[in-house]
Amino acid sequence: MKKNMNPFVVSGKISGEYFCDRIEESALLEKSLNNQFNIVLTSPRRMGKTSLIDFTFDKPSIKEEYIAITIDILHTTTFREFIFVLGSAVFEHVAKRNERLRKKFVTLLKSLSASFGYDPVQNTPTFDIKLGDIQQPEYTLREIFSYLESVNRRCLVVIDEFQQITRYPEKNTEALLRTYIQKMSNVNFVFSGSQRRLMEEMFFSSKRPFYQSAKLLRLDSIPLQTYYDFAASHFQKAGKNIQYEAFAYVYETFWGVTFYVQRLMKDAFAETPTGECCDMEAILQLTDDFIYENESRLREQLSFITEAQKELLYAICKEKSAKSITSAAFNKKHRLRSPSSTQSAALRLLEYDLITQKERTFSISDPLMSLWLSRHL
Repeated sequence: MKKNMNPFVVSGKISGEYFCDRIEESALLEKSLNNQFNIVLTSPRRMGKTSLIDFTFDKPSIKEEYIAITIDILHTTTFREFIFVLGSAVFEHVAKRNERLRKKFVTLLKSLSASFGYDPVQNTPTFDIKLGDIQQPEYTLREIFSYLESVNRRCLVVIDEFQQITRYPEKNTEALLRTYIQKMSNVNFVFSGSQRRLMEEMFFSSKRPFYQSAKLLRLDSIPLQTYYDFAASHFQKAGKNIQYEAFAYVYETFWGVTFYVQRLMKDAFAETPTGECCDMEAILQLTDDFIYENESRLREQLSFITEAQKELLYAICKEKSAKSITSAAFNKKHRLRSPSSTQSAALRLLEYDLITQKERTFSISDPLMSLWLSRHL
């Protein structure tokens, strides 16, 4: 381990020695991509989907054979924005590799040819495209995909938070993308999403365009004992220790969500002097500090929802796992306005990803939000 290196990485790429488990998931993803499958990767948010993809893409069988292109579309609100993000990424990761690929990109993207910039120092075109330059999104998409098909190396395109396309005002986005993607022979896709129910409906409902077009990979929590062994070994390498009970408290409090466990372990490692042990007292203080650190952000999230939505959110938090939320009994117990109002509020909270639905059971999506609400209700 590098001197002064905190082994609990919470941002950027994670090197192999600091990557915890995911052996089966990584092997399955690698094998599937090497056999030209498209993949649907689902998990709750902050479970480590992006880190798993980065880790797998760094393996020689992927890194040496493919060109990887990753886009995050969570912030996009229209199909035109999607095209802009995709085009920018393709230019950055593919076209900029050499002069021939750059020229081909400019040549094939006829719908944008007049909008490309030019770098006089490098004597090369630049992707100086603005949203307003994309006047024919479908035609530009076809050109981008045609370009990827012409590249002499197989491409892997990762679309993170893919369920976002269902919120675009253009109603035919799913069908349009499916039409072009199914024809691709030089590109495979990883469709990654944190809203598991919606993602699986998109790909496994016979009524949807992407039906049975990709292989499913679900990412769940790393097992408690496996994660503890990983954490304890890194503490020990640095001449420190951590109590099993202290680690288990973090794991269970934050539902095994990778980002939160990593963050609390990062803090615990930093605060534990060499030769000493991180115990329950220390972990409880670090948890309190972490909640306080995020309090303003959590309050801000609630400021964007209505009173009726807050009332339902609080009710679900009290129940932990809430069933039959539109029943008269549930509404009476939690003094909600009416079953119809509850149903409308639930739809909005699902849309905002503040709650999660599994079959007919609702729960808070974010363990930190749940913990904070529990302390304030």
